[in-house]
Amino acid sequence: MIRRLFYMSLGAFVTVWTMRKLQSLRPDHVARRTADRAVTLADQLRDFAGEVRRLSASRETELRAEFGLGTVAGTTTGKNRIYDVKDGR
Repeated sequence: MIRRLFYMSLGAFVTVWTMRKLQSLRPDHVARRTADRAVTLADQLRDFAGEVRRLSASRETELRAEFGLGTVAGTTTGKNRIYDVKDGR
């Protein structure tokens, strides 16, 4: 009797678990998760690109100071670039 109750409980648990897993694979759930992950990835890439730009500008300033070329401050304004005549940019 206890054995039957155990196997019935186990079967009910496996059935509920399987149904929940199958429901989580429905297309609207998959699409929502994929969109959320894409947004998260885009945010991480944007942060990474900003960090790379910041570090490369810092390193360029260090190199310019080391070689006496002046600074790069003021060579960019927003999305429009002002080209520095001295070094051809």
